[in-house]
Amino acid sequence: MTDAAEPTRTNFIRQIVEADLAAGTHDRVVTRFPPEPNGYLHIGHAKSIALNFGLAESLGGQCNLRFDDTNPHKENLEFVEAIKTDVRWLGFEWGGQARFASDYFERLHGFAVELIEQGLAYVCELDAEQMREYRGTLTEPGRPSPWRDRPVAENLELFARMRAGEFPDGSRTLRARIDMAAPNINLRDPVLYRIKHGVIHHQTGDAWCLYPTYDFTHPLSDAIEGVTHSLCTLEFEDHRPLYDWCVEHVSVPSRPRQIEFSRLNLEYTVTSKRKLTELVAEGHVEGWDDPRMPTIAGLRRRGYTPAALREFCERIGVTKSENRVEMAMLESAIRDDLDAHAPRRMAVLRPLKVVLTNYPEDEVLNISAANHPKDETQGSREIPFGRELYIDRADFAEVPPKGFKRLVPGGEVRLRNAYVIRCDEVVKDAAGEVVELRASIDPATLGCKPEGRKVKGVIHWVAAEYAVSAEVRLYDRLFRVAMPGAEGQDYRDDINLDSLEVLVGCMLEPSLGGAQSGERFQFEREGYFVVDPDSTAQRPVFNRTVGLRDSWGKGK
Repeated sequence: MTDAAEPTRTNFIRQIVEADLAAGTHDRVVTRFPPEPNGYLHIGHAKSIALNFGLAESLGGQCNLRFDDTNPHKENLEFVEAIKTDVRWLGFEWGGQARFASDYFERLHGFAVELIEQGLAYVCELDAEQMREYRGTLTEPGRPSPWRDRPVAENLELFARMRAGEFPDGSRTLRARIDMAAPNINLRDPVLYRIKHGVIHHQTGDAWCLYPTYDFTHPLSDAIEGVTHSLCTLEFEDHRPLYDWCVEHVSVPSRPRQIEFSRLNLEYTVTSKRKLTELVAEGHVEGWDDPRMPTIAGLRRRGYTPAALREFCERIGVTKSENRVEMAMLESAIRDDLDAHAPRRMAVLRPLKVVLTNYPEDEVLNISAANHPKDETQGSREIPFGRELYIDRADFAEVPPKGFKRLVPGGEVRLRNAYVIRCDEVVKDAAGEVVELRASIDPATLGCKPEGRKVKGVIHWVAAEYAVSAEVRLYDRLFRVAMPGAEGQDYRDDINLDSLEVLVGCMLEPSLGGAQSGERFQFEREGYFVVDPDSTAQRPVFNRTVGLRDSWGKGK
């Protein structure tokens, strides 16, 4: 049991499963999560993981992790290991060892032979284009293959020769013999096996040149494993009759029940494996774990927490209705989690030096500051204060806009946890750019607000002598529009070219110098940040996870 095994909100699938258990249909619920190892998992998979693993755990059952590895030319062990890492990071553990559809290749082959022997499968010599022509349309029935009525003995012989590697790719397939006039096109003699030569499978090597299709493999693998409830997204609803047909016509040990739910459609993202692969291969992002990607690895690197992703999945719920989820819901879930748990720190992302002319040059004051304003258990830390400081350039305006409450020439502002200061002089370079401010402190205002003194603005700062120089990466949404590629347009045309801004020479309070990869903080007044895996003691790197509020389209 993991910390992810919290009581879950009810939904129609949970109600079905509970009813089956109460009726004695099953003694124990068994679900499965069956990803293809041909890419990294994304946010949509997180919903399926939370449903399958969370449901099984909360009802005292088991969820199997099974890799659907029937397309070895697209798969590799990197994806297998990445998927395992993501599932565990989300807080779940699968029952027993990780499974592979290829573990059952021999048994699946045996089931195919059973279908042939019953006259329910045949070897077809139509190529892919011809098969599409024969299949018919939604309004017209299909035509039978010329080889549909081969004798059983001939089909058995040809299928054995297919396995032996006697035929080239695409020259033969094994098809189910169901109904070429079925209203559901998936039942018009679907392909069960195809030939693939020259492929080294990551689990079986070169032992097979004959590979089962997903629609044949998936239901029978579920049945072999004793899965009670096979939970799929809605695009598999039309495949359910074929799922049931496969299970009903061979000697499997159990009869799973397929139930469909709506997939996660999230604004400002794409979750198609093909499109995600293109984004990586074409260099639009810097890999599968780029923090702009909707992959679980990317979200992890960006600073999202497992608890926040699980809570997001709970908030959006499980329904039959297709809908598009606002990105703000995901960002709200991570913001709520980090607000409660992330310690506070001060970081100046665009530094402007301030010299306090009436503060002693050699005096250092250690100021105690709470690590979290609402959680005393997080304690406090010491922040050094000296004559020279950095503040953010945005906190000073020589000609302030209306309503500006920060530092201006001749004006005052409070430094967080420290003194009130007044800007006395503005120093510029030859080009007229502000390079330094000269200011003075009010010694009576350390950490307090004297009566009669009205100072509206409070800004953050870092002592120049002790500041840690760092790189900060400001990540934003990868796409400019809520529905990339809508109306048949190329989704790549909607990529946000300003989705990453890299700031160097940012100045951070010294306590951040020893932060480790994966540690998360709130940079006061800036947002939530995480230490990137690229970070080193010599070159700290922080990624922005999310802002303090939803500022998309509001002049970030």
